[in-house]
Amino acid sequence: MTRLDQKRIDQTLELIKSQEKKGAGNERVKTIVNRLLEDLFNAMADLDITSEEMWKACDWLTQAGKNNEMGLVYAGLGIEKFIDVQMDWEDEQAGIENRTPRTIEGPLYVAGSPESNSYAELETEIEPNAERLYMSGVVYDLEGNPISGAKVEVWHCNLKGLYSHFDSSQPEFNLRRAIKVAQDGKYEFKSFVPVGYSCPPKGPTDVLMSALGRHGSRPAHIHFFVTAPGYRKLTTQINIENDPLINEDFAFATRPELIPHIQKISAQDAKKYGKNEAFAKIDFNFHMVKEIDTAAAGENNRKRASVA
Repeated sequence: MTRLDQKRIDQTLELIKSQEKKGAGNERVKTIVNRLLEDLFNAMADLDITSEEMWKACDWLTQAGKNNEMGLVYAGLGIEKFIDVQMDWEDEQAGIENRTPRTIEGPLYVAGSPESNSYAELETEIEPNAERLYMSGVVYDLEGNPISGAKVEVWHCNLKGLYSHFDSSQPEFNLRRAIKVAQDGKYEFKSFVPVGYSCPPKGPTDVLMSALGRHGSRPAHIHFFVTAPGYRKLTTQINIENDPLINEDFAFATRPELIPHIQKISAQDAKKYGKNEAFAKIDFNFHMVKEIDTAAAGENNRKRASVA
């Protein structure tokens, strides 16, 4: 079958543009939508995409929206990863060194976590049969000075791979806390070693990943926002060492610098650390970059969940 001729594609694009009124609407939106439509129409012609396939895609997009899975789709298709790639490039152009790399935020942050000073216990509801975890470190600037008053927001899923707020069976803000550091810049939190999670079975993201011959799962990880006045916000996460999917994250968030070593401390040795039980220990420092007015923001301006 021969390709649809370019003239028909161009005529269709011109017809669409002909209804745009000069001086009305948003010029940036017009430019982006028209370019995307041009690319889509050419792909439909090049790949002979059928009307049936296009309407199936429409139904899939509709269902993904109803299921609130578009954030997962952005992650699974590498769109969120590429946004990070763009921001890393912008930082390089501005001469910014991110000693602690950024990586994707994901769609499951909730604003307003309970705050505490220097130390937090993440479990509102104790997770039974979990491996205890203590993670600690210092928030530094690039010169190695502790940043007094920095805030470390941390969140992760439970052992079922579910996040509070989005999972109504958990108490609000379970496994979500915000830690304000003192002059020494030190933070510590107590939780448990998390597991990874998978997209909802048979949901739109899972269906798409299966059609692409891929899985829809993430290795175990812990999310962080680190903020301080006068510094650029750091969005990052660590992976749990030796997770079998650590190099096969469907969201492409793994970075070698964000896989800290986990030290296993026996019950006998726990007392040396002021603890009364066996635990896993992670030491991880955050390095923040001072704000530069002439540089791109380096932050995702996205709609986030919050608790009324």
